[in-house]
Amino acid sequence: MKKTVPLKKDITFKTNIAEITSIALDHQLDLEDRTIKGNLIISGSYKINETSVNTEEFKYNIPVNIEMNKHYILDDLKITIDDFYYEITNDNLLNVSIEIGLDNLVEEQLLPPFKYEEEKIVPVAKKEEILDNNSKEKKDTRLETEEVKSLFDNFDDSTETYATYKVCIVKENDTLESIVLKYNITKEMLEQYNDTSEIKIGDKLIIPAVHERN
Repeated sequence: MKKTVPLKKDITFKTNIAEITSIALDHQLDLEDRTIKGNLIISGSYKINETSVNTEEFKYNIPVNIEMNKHYILDDLKITIDDFYYEITNDNLLNVSIEIGLDNLVEEQLLPPFKYEEEKIVPVAKKEEILDNNSKEKKDTRLETEEVKSLFDNFDDSTETYATYKVCIVKENDTLESIVLKYNITKEMLEQYNDTSEIKIGDKLIIPAVHERN
């Protein structure tokens, strides 16, 4: 990459300038601690008036101090003079415009700013809460057991032919026909222990298991 640094300078002569007969620009610029330092040297000759045969010599140093940006890599920096032009004004004033070329600049690839994610604090359950949750699960299981047990409270095993029972939880797509086929019983047997007028998913049905008593 290349950059151009423009510089303008007014040089005041001690005498009038009728004509610049020759002019040259040299530089003594070096890089020191990321700063370009040194001098631009303008030299040449001129006539005091247009009818003069003799010429006068001149030489001026223009100090330079250019601080380079930190994001440039300057290992292979090359300093040149890209352009130079001048103009005489007010009879003894020389206006010079100079463009300093900075070649072989390398721009560092800047990394995007790191995004810090806000720390998420996950609450840890206390021992008492864990015990409560475990107790709740046990309580729910006990309630379910008691609920199933309550289904048989109205039956007296001593007077019934059926001594053992099963509980069927109605699932999706279950029908009375599929249930009696699955457990090898009749609708009449199922209706003796359950209200089968309307069954729905989640209902618990008592399924009698038939066997002969001794």
